[in-house]
Amino acid sequence: MLFDMDGTLVDSEKVWSVGLAELAVHHGGTLSDAARHAMVGTNMAESMRILHEDLGRPDLDDAYSVEWLERRVAELFAAGLLWRPGAADLLTAVRAAGIPAALVTATSRHLVEVALETIGAHFFAAVVCGDDLPETKPHPAPYLRAAELIGARPAACVAIEDSPNGIRSALAAGCTVLGVPCEVDLGHLADVTLVDSLEKVDVAYLRGLL
Repeated sequence: MLFDMDGTLVDSEKVWSVGLAELAVHHGGTLSDAARHAMVGTNMAESMRILHEDLGRPDLDDAYSVEWLERRVAELFAAGLLWRPGAADLLTAVRAAGIPAALVTATSRHLVEVALETIGAHFFAAVVCGDDLPETKPHPAPYLRAAELIGARPAACVAIEDSPNGIRSALAAGCTVLGVPCEVDLGHLADVTLVDSLEKVDVAYLRGLL
């Protein structure tokens, strides 16, 4: 089983929203709702491009903004993260069933390590982060790598995602995809099974998807 992190397992998209809004203020502006919506599931470089253009400041330095944002988000992550409904129980059930799982996220590893203090690193046989590979979501590389690390064919894996980019990544890798909307609508996407909460999902349900 392959799990996305932000918005899928933990309600950290709201944490990112706080950090991004504060970064916009730091740069003397206000982040629009449309720009924040467009950032969900994107990599850091793309998010900074969207933010800077939204502020009318494409001249801003990406590296500076990333460093500022990640420092603030690390502080917020360390204060504790809230689980998405059903996520903790599903991870526990997958582990109890002896099914290897991987975490597949576009978030940088140093932030993921903070988040795993809440989530529990013991749930995952492998962790693939946004700065581990040259390509990140929506490129298939993260999911291909995660499947390889847990010794599974992508076609034998269910990927659980909350964003269009994450879903595209998993589908391109050849995974079966379960979408659980959080911040953005997923109803327009093809070839994905949708549920409104992981509270409705158990191991038997995941096996049935395959």
